[in-house]
Amino acid sequence: MSSFETFLQLHQQAEPLLLANIWDVNSAHIMEAAGYKAIGTSSHALAAAFGYDDGENLPFDLLLRVAKRVVATVKIPFTVDIEGGYGDTAAGIIEHIKMLHEAGVAGINLEDTRAKPSRQLRPADEFKQLLTEIAEELDRENIKVFLNVRTDAFLLGLPDALDETISRINIYANTGIHGIFVPCIVRAEDIETITRETVLPINVMCMPALPDFNALQSLNVKRISMGPFLFNKMSAQTGTLARNIIEAQSFAPLFS
Repeated sequence: MSSFETFLQLHQQAEPLLLANIWDVNSAHIMEAAGYKAIGTSSHALAAAFGYDDGENLPFDLLLRVAKRVVATVKIPFTVDIEGGYGDTAAGIIEHIKMLHEAGVAGINLEDTRAKPSRQLRPADEFKQLLTEIAEELDRENIKVFLNVRTDAFLLGLPDALDETISRINIYANTGIHGIFVPCIVRAEDIETITRETVLPINVMCMPALPDFNALQSLNVKRISMGPFLFNKMSAQTGTLARNIIEAQSFAPLFS
């Protein structure tokens, strides 16, 4: 079974796929050793790890180099967040997806917002056409990559976020994509409404008010992402330890 087939199957089980979001090769190894069944980059965490702001500021060639190294050193499926695709045209985005596929990546995330100059939703019909062109070309070339589409009404805090999300899911549904990612949705009623709207697997993301994993399974969520939160927590703890070493004037805080 290919990495893509394994990854696809992980979205079709009763128990949601808990996706570990990584930012370098070492974090990929840690997550694999911890028992996660799949890993994926967090664009925010990966950019921050290399000193860039989120929003396609991390150079694509650096993203690709990290992807190649991760694939070469882990055995579980690996998906890559390519944000808006690092391109405005289907042809440009397809080239980036093909490079990642050749590296051995099982899936990608593609979002329906433009990050620059400020994050805003693309017109839904325009994005539908983009997705259709991408999926059709990948199919023609027999390139098997899990296309997870992120829709950002909740992330943007729109007052009509639920209605906008449902509308966009229905518009994107028959383009050839494999899943829908709705970051920042937290209310159980909203999640249940969305999972009832589509047969596509729904992906939610770590948030303070997100229901626990058993509750998400009962709501028919199929994928749960960490986003950048583990990276942020580890960075904060590293900062605390670094300050404690200075205050203690010894390395004792590393061993306490």
